[in-house]
Amino acid sequence: MRNLARFRRWIRPKDARRSPESGVTLIEMMIVLVIIGIVAAMIVPNVIGRPDQARVAVAKSDLRSIGASLEMYRLDNRSYPTTTQGLSALAVRPTDAPIPVNWPDGGYIASVPLDPWGHPFVYASPGATAGYDLMSYGADGKPGGDGVDADIANTTETAGAGS
Repeated sequence: MRNLARFRRWIRPKDARRSPESGVTLIEMMIVLVIIGIVAAMIVPNVIGRPDQARVAVAKSDLRSIGASLEMYRLDNRSYPTTTQGLSALAVRPTDAPIPVNWPDGGYIASVPLDPWGHPFVYASPGATAGYDLMSYGADGKPGGDGVDADIANTTETAGAGS
């Protein structure tokens, strides 16, 4: 306790102490603002200007999540939803053939998501190379394209798919 009192006197002499009611000085406030400005100048350019890259990452994540739900559907019902049933078969029990035998209460997903650009995901079963094709057409919502307009596909292939 005594050492703490000595340390305090060494750091701030008794006559230089501020009263408890005193606030932050203008100089202290300006120093803090300058530091915040410098940090913002270094970080903001790296974050701003990348919303397209973030949307692509979200689309890939959504495709993996929907793909996992499709796999659960296949494990429970021995086949993927048909193209006509679509991804809505994961959220609402299909009423057209083939009717799923083991469709769980609440479904496999709460609702069918849209891609980050507000377009529906494209689903086809059977797929060209696997049990299903699942993709987003990218920012333009049209097949093909470059950059953020390029198609983003779920690249997971399933062994024995399409049964």
